[in-house]
Amino acid sequence: MEQDLLSWQDRGHLWLRLAIRALLLALVLLLLRWVGLPLLSLLSPFVLALIVAWILNPAVRWLHRHSGIPRGALTVLLLLLAATIVGGVLFGVGWVAVAEVRSLWDNRQSVLEGILGGLASAWDSVGRILEPAAQVIPLPQEFFTTGEGVISLLGNWFSSLDVGSWLSAAAEKAPNMVSNISAFVVAAVVFLMASYFITSDYPRLRMQFTDRFPSKSRDFFRSVREIFMSAFGGYLKSQLLLSLGVFMILTVGFMVIGNPYGLLLAFGLAVLDFIPIVGAGTVMLPWAVIDVILGKFSEALGLMVIWGIIVLFRRVAEPKILGNQTGLSPILSLVGIYVGMQAGGVAGMILGPLLLLVFINLTKLGIFQPVINDIQMAAKDIAAILRTGRKPSGPDDKG
Repeated sequence: MEQDLLSWQDRGHLWLRLAIRALLLALVLLLLRWVGLPLLSLLSPFVLALIVAWILNPAVRWLHRHSGIPRGALTVLLLLLAATIVGGVLFGVGWVAVAEVRSLWDNRQSVLEGILGGLASAWDSVGRILEPAAQVIPLPQEFFTTGEGVISLLGNWFSSLDVGSWLSAAAEKAPNMVSNISAFVVAAVVFLMASYFITSDYPRLRMQFTDRFPSKSRDFFRSVREIFMSAFGGYLKSQLLLSLGVFMILTVGFMVIGNPYGLLLAFGLAVLDFIPIVGAGTVMLPWAVIDVILGKFSEALGLMVIWGIIVLFRRVAEPKILGNQTGLSPILSLVGIYVGMQAGGVAGMILGPLLLLVFINLTKLGIFQPVINDIQMAAKDIAAILRTGRKPSGPDDKG
């Protein structure tokens, strides 16, 4: 096994390479943290415009090739069409949402009374369930009065809410809100203008950017882009489609059971369903249990049927939508979700598996192979030293 021992010169080169790579990795992470993220926030309208240009470019190219209409005119038409569709959908959803919020506000007293009455009924049910056990194991009286005290405190807190103070606080924050709205309008105008300029001149800008790199580098970046888009874009698009399907199921289900705030609830639960691990069941199952305690068996049954349809939809549609685009095993998905949650909260839970998937595909491309080879060489050298107990050979050693 002595052939695994390295000379002092080879060992110095090996550990110097590893140290430089570790230093460069730390430098890149620091730059991303302290420079990349603020710069991305500053240039967010242009980054979004670049994404829009990348999405619209195939349609603009196809229409330009078959119709002969200039790219600038086609870009304006497609941007107006996309803005009309998105604006119409947002307006429709916002109109219904505002109507439901207004209805909720107008009926706030009855909703409050229903919540407090439901809590009181639930606590009475818990007391009836624990009463036989209390005869065997005496429970302190404070245990039974705690729930009543909490319900009373909630009722007093809801009753003491001052709408006037809310309006006063909102009036104080109005200048900041106006400033934020103005900044948003400016950013939106910049985004639209940048989308037009980049989309209409996309081929020339892309050519100017890629021509600055040698052919091997262009091939490498092309491979990286294909891997990134197939992994990242495919996963994200499939999850969005699944969440849209869940939203439609929830909307129809809440309409069937007669929930007056079905659209708001469907949107919120669909957002929860997009988050890994969480899902709509984290809200619907406790909701159904509470309905059973309160005696609302028909609503509980409706909620469980809706949740069962969502589970069935995900089990049937998810493999077909995802297909073999990702190839990420369940355990690796769980690792990505957990590490992402620890690093970036909810956003990290969503991006963690995606970034892990991109990293795995880049590894398959061979980008990290030199680093892996150096680590393996260092491990073999250390293992050989431990096995033999001899000093590694120096440059002047013979034999």
